[in-house]
Amino acid sequence: MSAAFVRAETLPPQPAPFATGGLGGWFARRLLATPGDVAMTIVGFAAFVLIVVPLLRFLVLDAVWSGESRDDCIKASGACWPFVAAKFNQFVYGFYPYDELWRPNLVFALGLLLLVPLMIPAAPFKRLNAILFFGVYPIVGFVLLTGGNLDFQRFFIGRFVRISDYVDVGNWRGFRGSFWLDFAATAVVLTAAIAIVARMFRTRFVTSLKAMLVVFGALALLLAPADADFGLRWVESREWGGLLVTLVVAITGIVASLPIGIALALGRRSNMRLVRWVSIAFIEFWRGVPLITVLFFATYMLPLFLPGGASIERLVRALIGVALFAGAYMAEVVRGGLQAIPKHQYESAAALGLGYWRTMGLVVLPQALTSVIPGIVNNFIGLFKDTTLVQIVAILDLLGQIRAAFADPNWAAPTTLYTGFAFAGGIYFIFCFAMSRYALFLERRAGAGALRIEGAMR
Repeated sequence: MSAAFVRAETLPPQPAPFATGGLGGWFARRLLATPGDVAMTIVGFAAFVLIVVPLLRFLVLDAVWSGESRDDCIKASGACWPFVAAKFNQFVYGFYPYDELWRPNLVFALGLLLLVPLMIPAAPFKRLNAILFFGVYPIVGFVLLTGGNLDFQRFFIGRFVRISDYVDVGNWRGFRGSFWLDFAATAVVLTAAIAIVARMFRTRFVTSLKAMLVVFGALALLLAPADADFGLRWVESREWGGLLVTLVVAITGIVASLPIGIALALGRRSNMRLVRWVSIAFIEFWRGVPLITVLFFATYMLPLFLPGGASIERLVRALIGVALFAGAYMAEVVRGGLQAIPKHQYESAAALGLGYWRTMGLVVLPQALTSVIPGIVNNFIGLFKDTTLVQIVAILDLLGQIRAAFADPNWAAPTTLYTGFAFAGGIYFIFCFAMSRYALFLERRAGAGALRIEGAMR
């Protein structure tokens, strides 16, 4: 015969053993659990003492925080932060006119105001926010930074026929009537040519007309604000510099490279031989050429191939080269994501009656881009750091402006060089680390969403 005992009350909580509780337990579990952990702890502590402590002493403890010239820093053993304070505007804006600094500041503020809610998944009005950031903001930023009123002369037909000799439509608020008449004539002629070709080859006539209308409508929306006269002073791109140029080049390359990469990746996997061969040739060409060569070609050789009288600003040429270069690398990352999508996803979309573009846009691309988030962000970070190469073609970005500031004899101190590079390294680290952490957040969120979907399917 056996008796059972049931406790009538719960035991009070017992303290954790010394080996697993408190700070000592954390050290025992994480740093001293195995001989390998002990060795790594010793190596890490030695690295901290040898690297971090001297760096902390140079940047903070022994640094000079106030001063007016090199005399305040010449005897110091730490960083000369007054040098950074004195040259701060140069580091951020380059030689942008001082009385016009409100314009780049407004561009920075608008970009931050639109980017923050775009990055927050729970923020409302995502579609409107994306349209404003990717569609409207670049045009507004371009007009604010340059001043607009580009005074366009000719579009396409006007390069062969001087329309102004036959029709005088005048100007209005910076809009040149002859240019826009040239634009309208070019749109009509090219649309008619496309329509004739579509009829000859019995392709979709209405679709071709709609595509041409969309192309020329988008061009008109891009060119009109740049041609209007908003009363702003014209600031040439050679006066830009510093962090302003770094962000312009990096953001342009990042924003443009993803759609270019997606288009090239889809083209490389296309069943149409011409599209596939052109995409492969484009990708292999740009991946086989160093970025420095691309910048040299875009800056110095591209003007030789333009028609007489035509010119593109040096910074714009560099932006085009960077965007195409980054797009070719992005294409291979996206292609890897497309290859990871199993065949049954395509078959399921076909069973639902979805066409090619709806299949790609609704089924394949969302999964493919999610699976290659690390590769995409890795390209973005590399592109952000590669913006320093534009100083090879005499465009002074953040690092270029810092190097130029070293030539000022008023701040020729022994620690000025190291202070400037430390400041540049800190700026680059902040931006690159922020991108990597946000990518990690997107990965975790996408992974959690995939697990929820998989659980619901089961």
